[in-house]
Amino acid sequence: MRELRLKGRSIGLARPIVMGILNRTTDSFYDKGTYFDFDRFLEKADELVAAGADILDIGGVKAGPGDEVTLSAELDRVVPAVEAVASRLDVAISVDTWRSEVLDAVLDAGAHLGNDISGFGDPDYTKVAARHGAGVVATHIRLKPRVPDPNPVYDDLVANVRDFLLQRVDRALRDGVDPRSVIVDAGFDLGKTTAQSLLLLNSTKSLVDTGYPVLISASNKGFIGETLGLDITERRLASIAAASFAMMQGAVIFRVHDVLGTVKALDTIAALRGDDVVDRFASAQET
Repeated sequence: MRELRLKGRSIGLARPIVMGILNRTTDSFYDKGTYFDFDRFLEKADELVAAGADILDIGGVKAGPGDEVTLSAELDRVVPAVEAVASRLDVAISVDTWRSEVLDAVLDAGAHLGNDISGFGDPDYTKVAARHGAGVVATHIRLKPRVPDPNPVYDDLVANVRDFLLQRVDRALRDGVDPRSVIVDAGFDLGKTTAQSLLLLNSTKSLVDTGYPVLISASNKGFIGETLGLDITERRLASIAAASFAMMQGAVIFRVHDVLGTVKALDTIAALRGDDVVDRFASAQET
């Protein structure tokens, strides 16, 4: 059985792995700063784990354009959050950051995985991960985080994304990251038009064929809204459908806002195809 190695933790990949999104930001595109308050943040962490989250992905800076968040401000947002979650809950912790200094601090604080949407733009990122024995997510992006990219052009989108990710994986391995600790993400909406994100979702198997676990981060994103004409508050079911479609192509990790709904949908697919299904949401509250 394949497994994911994350700084002393092993997560089997025989079933879908659900990563709950948990932001300590003031301007996230979806929750608009709802969980910046520390007590509300902790309540949400409890809720996501009760709903079946295998991993909590904590972020202190949103991916899109916005007010500057300094290094010290990001550290103030995420380090206490990681410490609190690590002491409170038995769950793998990911931190959504592209700064190696933040990665170093949160791994010391109890995190297990660095989720880097910059494609390892910081040359020290994978070195820090390797030193801690932590996992990394290699994500495709055309420019940089927080930089608008309204008209991206590619020679061959699917091949370009795959090649970019394999180059980043090679760098991580050269820096000493365990091959079993590497995840790849096509980066929907990060330097992609709606049509390009849809093509990448439809081509999930091209990344699955690399042999590395594929992370799908489509939840409530713009390409889903634009495709169906849905406001950001109306994209829950479409997001679950996108995750389900990707799972049927072999994706195994899903970064989502609606953990309980996604768990139920993906575990249903797993059961239908004959996989062993763990009743991980038995204690979750129905919504």
